[in-house]
Amino acid sequence: MKPETDPLAEFRSLVSRRARQFPTQWEDSKRLIEKDEFASTLDRLLRLSQEKELPATIKESLRAVFGQKQAQRVQDLDGESLKALTGLPPAKAVRALCVFFELIAHPDSQWAVPAMSSEEIERRIRQTANPFDLLYQAEVASVLDLGAGDLSLASELVELYLPELQRQNRQLILHCLDRLHPNSKLGGPLHPEQDRLRALQKKVGSSFAFFGNQDMFDLRNLDDHGKLALRYTIVTCWAPATPTFAYEPARLSQAVIAEDLCRTKGSFRHTRFQGESALEVQHGDRALLFPSWKFEIVGPLALLSLLAQRGSLCVLGSVDDQVFWEILAQLLEDPRYRPQDQPFTSASLPEIFGEIHRALDQLSLGESINLGDLGTLRRQFPIAEPSSSNCSTYSFRHVRISRGATFPGMPTSSTARNFSLMAEEVPPWFLTLIPT
Repeated sequence: MKPETDPLAEFRSLVSRRARQFPTQWEDSKRLIEKDEFASTLDRLLRLSQEKELPATIKESLRAVFGQKQAQRVQDLDGESLKALTGLPPAKAVRALCVFFELIAHPDSQWAVPAMSSEEIERRIRQTANPFDLLYQAEVASVLDLGAGDLSLASELVELYLPELQRQNRQLILHCLDRLHPNSKLGGPLHPEQDRLRALQKKVGSSFAFFGNQDMFDLRNLDDHGKLALRYTIVTCWAPATPTFAYEPARLSQAVIAEDLCRTKGSFRHTRFQGESALEVQHGDRALLFPSWKFEIVGPLALLSLLAQRGSLCVLGSVDDQVFWEILAQLLEDPRYRPQDQPFTSASLPEIFGEIHRALDQLSLGESINLGDLGTLRRQFPIAEPSSSNCSTYSFRHVRISRGATFPGMPTSSTARNFSLMAEEVPPWFLTLIPT
């Protein structure tokens, strides 16, 4: 089922998206609803809302709310109308509208933001099997690669798309993040080779950037210094980390997660390796070393929230089976797909997901199916991170699921290409998501 497309629903979506895009402005908006600023804020919101190109019904509703000259505080405004306009309670609604109508200056950023509507993106994505081809069609060709690892995906993306973009006299903006510290002795093959890094810098120039030792869920410093675009044409994450995204804390308690980790991964403890913190995992008769944060559990909701905030189109590639089903449970509306404190297993998945599991299990390598054809997409997602509590819930209007690690003509990562060598692993999944 598609989300509403009436003017009011579209306005709510735009206001919510803008609030997510500009966390710094959101924080600054607090002062605009304080007693000394409130009257001025109302006047500015009234004027700007009437000047901006908006549907007549939206303008009229905004004029009715902000034209209340007797209002001395947020509580004096029509809370029901604000809720209808933004989906938020009064104080957050006014703050979100302050951000939307740009009452607070944006931080300096040299990177253009795509403006193509989600409806237009869906129309185009339904016509192609390769979501990266949107780079040719969108007015801005920009990609944010989360967990970029050895930069193999970035290299393939440049090889495949940069030549044609250059012929069109267009720029490719390619920004890559990875949590590994460049000087760490851990995570060996996931570090980018210097030759590959230099080649990307040479080919893409100043429009390429790699940020190592960077937590994808804490981008404030990069945003404050204008190093990232506030929104990208495509945000991608290849091989979303397990167990980081393999358990949803909103569904599973810490005790249940810890027990399942020990059962499936082996016992583990924190230690030190060549002067840095490390995680030691006992795997059979071998002790394996990983970065200290390897078993930190974040969950799919946080990842989906970040994707929806940063990307006009979101791509998850080479998703392993455990992470996939945990993500899928969050994408569907019916809460029966999210049983509390019940880890998913090969035995329980058919029972929990029923016909959806059977349909997906029958997908051959290279085949795709729209999730909305199998079940109702979740209409509203809960906010996963405290830092994201500045905005209303988000959703995805379209989700396509494909089976396999690699696809003809599509850039991919070294992890995906190595899947065929992993005899114990079932074929991975590929998701294309369009936020509202």
